[in-house]
Amino acid sequence: MKDRPNLDLWPIGNCQVSALIDNEAGMVWGCQPQVDGDPLFCSLLGPEASGERDQPRGEWRMCLENQVSAEPRFVRNAPILVTRLTDAEGDELDVIDFCPRYMSSGRLYRPVAFARIVRPVKGSPRLRVLLNPATNWGSHDANRTRGSNHVRYEMAPAPLRLSTDAPIGRVLDGRGFRVEKDHAFFLGTDESFRGRIGSTVARMLERTERHWMNWVRGLAIPLDWQEMVIRCAITLKLCQHEETGAIVAALTTSIPEAPGSERNWDYRYCWVRDAYYTVQALNRLGALDVLEQYLAYLRDIVDAAGEGKVQPLYGVGGEAQLDEGVAEALGGYRGMGPVRKGNAAFEQEQHDAYGQIVLSNAQAFFDRRLFRAGNEADFHALEKVGEKALARFDQPDAGLWEFRTRASVHTYSSVMCWAAADRLASIAGELGIEDRATYWREAAERMRGVIEDRAWQEEAGRFSAIFDGDELDASLLQLVDMRFLDADDPKFLATMDAVEQRLRKGEHMLRYATEDDFGLPETAFNFCTFWLIEALHRCGRDDEALELFETMLDRLTPAGLLSEDTDFASGELWGNYPQTYSLVGLINCAKLLSRPWSAVR
Repeated sequence: MKDRPNLDLWPIGNCQVSALIDNEAGMVWGCQPQVDGDPLFCSLLGPEASGERDQPRGEWRMCLENQVSAEPRFVRNAPILVTRLTDAEGDELDVIDFCPRYMSSGRLYRPVAFARIVRPVKGSPRLRVLLNPATNWGSHDANRTRGSNHVRYEMAPAPLRLSTDAPIGRVLDGRGFRVEKDHAFFLGTDESFRGRIGSTVARMLERTERHWMNWVRGLAIPLDWQEMVIRCAITLKLCQHEETGAIVAALTTSIPEAPGSERNWDYRYCWVRDAYYTVQALNRLGALDVLEQYLAYLRDIVDAAGEGKVQPLYGVGGEAQLDEGVAEALGGYRGMGPVRKGNAAFEQEQHDAYGQIVLSNAQAFFDRRLFRAGNEADFHALEKVGEKALARFDQPDAGLWEFRTRASVHTYSSVMCWAAADRLASIAGELGIEDRATYWREAAERMRGVIEDRAWQEEAGRFSAIFDGDELDASLLQLVDMRFLDADDPKFLATMDAVEQRLRKGEHMLRYATEDDFGLPETAFNFCTFWLIEALHRCGRDDEALELFETMLDRLTPAGLLSEDTDFASGELWGNYPQTYSLVGLINCAKLLSRPWSAVR
């Protein structure tokens, strides 16, 4: 059993709940009734051990007596994990983990539930089931009540029930028992389980696998790195709370960006910026369901904002208030607290959000595949967002790096606001509203003039990351992606050269190289490395781009995923996991650098 957590974690989920499973069949992180809820599995973040039951608090572990090895692997094209456990005698058992998701009676069935099947493979393995869910952010073991074939756990906001055909007494006290047939475990809402538990959960597994395989069949993937792209796409889909369409930045909170840095943030919320990049990547793969659901979420956000500002992030239910606090009962990842719940960045001014809302919506006016095409009423609603962009594009904000103690006019935010006006002009032209197309074209030109005047640093011959300043950050590499500059524009090439010289550390990219609220950055920001790879490709430096991309592929976890940050020296992953930004970078670069499908004809 592990005594030192790491990020070699395997996500399962169904777009309602999710869990992270370590290399030894332990569920160590998972929240209910949704991704930003109370973590019933929280051993990843170090709760105090339970003295009452002598089991790790906030964990569900399957292990063999005298276990010597564990080998996890994903089922192909599905978020279903199979872990082969082996004991000292050579006896073997498979643990199959999934969250049910499939169509049933004309509706999508995605319950608040975690399902596990144990299946004997060889010999006579003896299994221990160590299930000790936590409540109130790791402060207590959940009280339990035993039934004939179930255990009821008192949880907030609602109790959960474990239904199983395994010996319930052995499950309750964690004693080993011989496994001679399949046993099923279903931890879900406190309702009587319908049907025979074993055969019903087995059917759930079969239907869930088929559902995901059909979803993957609709992806337009590149020829190269297919397995990696598929796994990233599935994981990005798991980061969507499908009930509302919100897309969270990561499934975890408070994994430090660097050891002992206290850069521990709660990422289980929907950032407008992160979600924009996520739908952009999935659109390139043809996963339009994610876009359509997210656009519905955005429409509600815009309606709720009214004449006020649009926040940089919201709760998965669209909640605006995300007060930041500390979970005192959790010691933190490897004891590196604090563990935060909530995120004070919701109070910040981050003006790039206005551009990202318009850019996310723009496809709806041009893509004839969508069930709900953008219409004139939608355009006029977006114009209100555009007016906010026009009013704020040259005003100070916290920027995309969310500085907590200072504000500047950030070039990235300003260019995103320009992009809002530029795309509104295109949308108006598509709808045939010529007066509004002219209005937004002229607005975009005025904004461009201000940006070029105040962000361009004549003496250095490059753009600055802030107006009237000399700073550099990696977001300047996005000037091409936002269509503000062409890749062969001398101004972009000069800016890219300066960014690379100042912020590249070998195979890594910094966000910025200046001190922030917590000092100098100590780790590389993975998404910025992917931005550099994209820029290298667009500038015709494909060999360099491919070499750097393959280096990033070497850093993938055994699950084929990435977190937010990488240690310069050791290559160890840090930051919340799995990180949507990083998965987006993997997908985008694979699409850019892959051989064409015609290469196999």
